[in-house]
Amino acid sequence: MQITRRALFAATAALPVSAAVRAGEPDLSALRPITGDAVPIGKGERAARLTRAQALMKAAGIGAVLIEPGASLVYFTGVRWWRSERLTAAVIPVEGEPLIVTPFFEEPSVRESLGVPATVRVWQEHESPFAVIAGWLGEKKLLGRPIGIEETARFFAVDGLRGRLPGARIVSANPVVRACRMVKTPAEIALMQRAADVTMAAYRWTWPRIEAGMTPRDIGGLMSAATAKLGAEVAFNLVLLGEASAYPHGSGKPQKVEKDGIVLMDCGAVVHDYESDISRTFVHGTPNAEQRKVWDQVREGQQRAFAAAKIGVSAGSVDDAVRGWYASLGYGPDYKLPGLSHRTGHGIGMDGHEPVNLVRGEATKLAPGMCFSNEPGLYLPGKFGVRLEDCFQMTVSGPKWFSVPPVSLEEPIG
Repeated sequence: MQITRRALFAATAALPVSAAVRAGEPDLSALRPITGDAVPIGKGERAARLTRAQALMKAAGIGAVLIEPGASLVYFTGVRWWRSERLTAAVIPVEGEPLIVTPFFEEPSVRESLGVPATVRVWQEHESPFAVIAGWLGEKKLLGRPIGIEETARFFAVDGLRGRLPGARIVSANPVVRACRMVKTPAEIALMQRAADVTMAAYRWTWPRIEAGMTPRDIGGLMSAATAKLGAEVAFNLVLLGEASAYPHGSGKPQKVEKDGIVLMDCGAVVHDYESDISRTFVHGTPNAEQRKVWDQVREGQQRAFAAAKIGVSAGSVDDAVRGWYASLGYGPDYKLPGLSHRTGHGIGMDGHEPVNLVRGEATKLAPGMCFSNEPGLYLPGKFGVRLEDCFQMTVSGPKWFSVPPVSLEEPIG
């Protein structure tokens, strides 16, 4: 779940750990970068993505696809930009090079990250970017064909295009963009594996340094520092302590590590645009019988989800396998609490949460190259929650872990 791990180490020098964290100076001397040989996505792979997209566009009868800044723009073109009231976008035609449209004064900056051959056209502050797009589509003789819109594009972009092309048929680009991004290539898988390796190494470094009295900010600071030292960007660090762990995305109430209390961490890293998402739950001290029982049940739930993930089955059936078993233990039923109040997992790749989800009713069939989180937590409101989360890729022979789940509360990192 987005919002993310145990090796021996030397004690933090000079200051107690909590004081060192508050001072912003944890001792990271035991860590070394592990991402130096990670290979970013290159021009050849992006060219292959465009070829695949155009084949899917032909099959779906789509003439062009509009994509705003975000992961999909990076995925297809390499362009790294942000969303503002001034439109920068790509338009992928069913044949030929894509169009990049951007404000005149932004063109040099946009070109810096452009990773594929493309036509770049600009618009001035008093002009309409949609007029530029409409003109280009006319030149390409695509005005009579449906225009696909990437699913995260903002309304103003769609509305502006409709205003210039009132007769255009606007359709979803999901049959193109989702179909490309949902199936990862070996190059993508390698980067996701490295991101998972970083998060696990950061967990192993952080876990033994957690002390009673620490706050989520203290622990998150350790995890972030370790992730950066290991050579990755921090995607997110969510730390839930005690009762707050019963609420999947936490509580705003003050929290601190208590003796024999639950610590739930949900953390992720980014390596060359690709993310990890790993959760660990442990007890700071001695687990009581209820904590141990629930932890063991969640571990079994995670294993059942993994076993259910077979090539050709529906994504929803993975959620069904776990939720049905939890109901047999007296949880729920369905999403009721105490029990599993969220989906079993989500797609992952360049975004921490990507289509499709491991959730009831999702009919998409699992196929090689698809990647998912596996996080069937159990939450007991007013008490505590347990979430174990590891991601897996689908291979021709079935699921394969990116990170190895823990086997016991005594060794809770894995």
